[in-house]
Amino acid sequence: MNARTSTDVLVLGAGMVGTCTALQLARRGHAVALVDRRAPGRETSYGNAGIIQREAVEPYAFPREWQAVFDVAFKRGIDVNYHLSALPEVLPRLARYWHASAPDRYAPIAQAYSRLIAHCLTEHEALMAESGASDLVRKEGYRFVFRTPAAMEEAATRAARLAADYGVRHALEDGDALSRAEPGLRRRMAGALHWLDPWSVSDPGALVARYAERFQALGGQLVEGDAATLQATGSGWQVRTAAGPLAARHAVVALGPWADALITPLGYRLPLFVKRGYHRHYRGGPGLRLPMLDAERGLVLAPMAQGVRLTTGAEFARIGAPATPVQLTKAEAAAREMLDLPDPVEAEPWIGNRPCTADMKPVIGPAPNHPGLWFNFGHAHQGFTLGPASGRLMADLIEGATPFVDPSPYLASRFL
Repeated sequence: MNARTSTDVLVLGAGMVGTCTALQLARRGHAVALVDRRAPGRETSYGNAGIIQREAVEPYAFPREWQAVFDVAFKRGIDVNYHLSALPEVLPRLARYWHASAPDRYAPIAQAYSRLIAHCLTEHEALMAESGASDLVRKEGYRFVFRTPAAMEEAATRAARLAADYGVRHALEDGDALSRAEPGLRRRMAGALHWLDPWSVSDPGALVARYAERFQALGGQLVEGDAATLQATGSGWQVRTAAGPLAARHAVVALGPWADALITPLGYRLPLFVKRGYHRHYRGGPGLRLPMLDAERGLVLAPMAQGVRLTTGAEFARIGAPATPVQLTKAEAAAREMLDLPDPVEAEPWIGNRPCTADMKPVIGPAPNHPGLWFNFGHAHQGFTLGPASGRLMADLIEGATPFVDPSPYLASRFL
C-alpha cells in the first residue's frame, strides 16, 4: 500500500474503534492514514459475538458476592479462567477494578458509560448506510436464556430497573414462547429475556472492512505499518510504514489491547489489563435465529455467516501466552445441552484480547503530556458496539468542536 510522506492524522490500529475514528475524521474532510500490520477488522474486532449492544448501559462490574469470587478463584465456572503466571501483573489492576465496582463508585461510572452507549445504534446506522453494510445487520435484538426460574426472575427485576432508568426495551418469554421463537433448541428452557433494541451482525470483521472501504472511498489511506515505531517530531508524530516514514500533526492510539505497550514508554501507566476470549464456529446444525447468552453458564451462541459462533467469557493471561481453551471445552458441552452442534468448522479455536480499564470506562481524549497525541482505547467488551460513537467523539476533540457527549469521564487524566 502506497503512502504519502505526510498527512493530517495518523490513526494507529484498524479494529472497529480505529477504523471508525479514521472514517469519522475523513467524513469531515481530514487527510487521514489508518495504520495497522494487518487488514482492518482481523484482530479483536473479528472475534466478538457480533452484537451492537444498545442494552449494555452498565459495564461489567467485578463480582462483589463472595461466592462468585470463590467460584472465580477456584475456576468453578465457565465464564472466567486465569493463568497463574499473569497474576502478579494483573492482580493490582483487578484490585482497582474490584474497588471501582462498589455500588457507590459504580453508579456514576454506569451513568457516564450509558451516555456513549445511548448513541451506538444511530452512529452505526449512519456509517452502515453510507458503507453499504445494511445486509450484514439484523435489527431484532438478542436473548438472555435461563435454565432456572429463579435466575430469570432476578434478571427480570434488573431489566425492569434498566428500562426505568435508561429506557432500554425488553420482553419476557416463557419456555414455550422461547421454543417457538427458536425451534432449534433441543430442550425446554425456563424462558428468556429478549432485549429488543440491540442489533446483530452476521460477520463482524466484514463490517469493519466495509467501514474501511468507505474510509478509502473518501480519500483515506490504508497503510501497512508498525505502531511501535511511533515517535515525536518537531511538528507532530511519525511512524514507519511499508512505504517509508509517514508524518502527521496528530496521532491517535486506537490499538485496543496493545495500547499499553505503546504508551508505557511515554510515561503513561494507566490501569489497563486484558481479558482474553475464544470462539469457534459450527455449521450444519439446526441453527439459531438470534444470538443468545446462556445467562447461567456464561457463553454466547450467535448465528454468523460462518456458522453458529460459540464465544466464551474472560481469561486473564498475558498477550501472546499459549492458548488454554478450557472454557471453550466447557462451553461447548453446555451449549450441546441446548442445541445440536455439528463438528466445529475450525481445527483450532480463535483467540483474541479485550482491552479493559480498572474503572470500566474507555480512555478517549488527549494524551496529557504530549501535544498532538490522542487516546481511544479501553472499551473492554464493547469496542464493536462503541466504535462509531467513540470515533465521533475523538473527531470532535481533535477538531476542537463542541463534543456531542461530555468527554470528561473518559479522559486519561482521571488516572494521573
